[in-house]
Amino acid sequence: MPSQTELLHYLGLEQETTGITKFCVHPKEWFHKKIRVGGTKTININLVRQLQPDLIIANKEENVREQVEELAKDHAVWLTDVNNLEDALEMIKDIGELTGKEKEASVLVNEINTRFHLLSAQQQTQNSQHDPAGKPRTAYLIWRDPYMTVGGDTFINDMLVKCGFINAFGDKERYPEINVAELKTQNCKLLLLSSEPYPFKQKHIDELSEQLPGCKIILVDGEMFSWYGSRLLLAPDYFNEFTSRVLNHIER
Repeated sequence: MPSQTELLHYLGLEQETTGITKFCVHPKEWFHKKIRVGGTKTININLVRQLQPDLIIANKEENVREQVEELAKDHAVWLTDVNNLEDALEMIKDIGELTGKEKEASVLVNEINTRFHLLSAQQQTQNSQHDPAGKPRTAYLIWRDPYMTVGGDTFINDMLVKCGFINAFGDKERYPEINVAELKTQNCKLLLLSSEPYPFKQKHIDELSEQLPGCKIILVDGEMFSWYGSRLLLAPDYFNEFTSRVLNHIER
């Protein structure tokens, strides 16, 4: 799981971490020198076994159940399940305890909490300067052909809420398929196109803008909205700058 690999690096587990996935692009030095054991859904089980791990950290959403269960027959597996900020902070504490990095994990959790509390205060200030009832109805796309968005039980939804937006599909579960007609029906004023897992580009903004007049469409950093390890330290500043810019655009 890429965000948890980055967390292991932040906690100083350079020597202990022996295998990562091909999607674990941060930090770059690990991506280039650590053994890659496949993709998050295509783990090379034999290669993992050759590494003889004392601990495998897996993720309920990203990894395939059958592969996790197969590895769990011979190895200790810690399965994480993160759907909001609170879950993420508990996960960081748990991994800190499992790896002997309790102190470092505790300091990280406290700093993330501090930065998100500051973000909340900044959002309240912004709301006093804008119409509080005018929170934009927002859709966040993670995939194309078919278009897929995020439901109310996802980590990305929690980040949208932290930004002060209303998820237009918050009554849905997980990652439902949608179409342009549904975006119109939901009266979306803001459409966010993520950089991952599908790499949306400007050409996709141009394409959708023709079909959704009156909807502001913006490319966003998917890592900030969906990575729930140490990258959470960077997310609040990104969200604060982003929401301020978005609200000014919409009001104009």
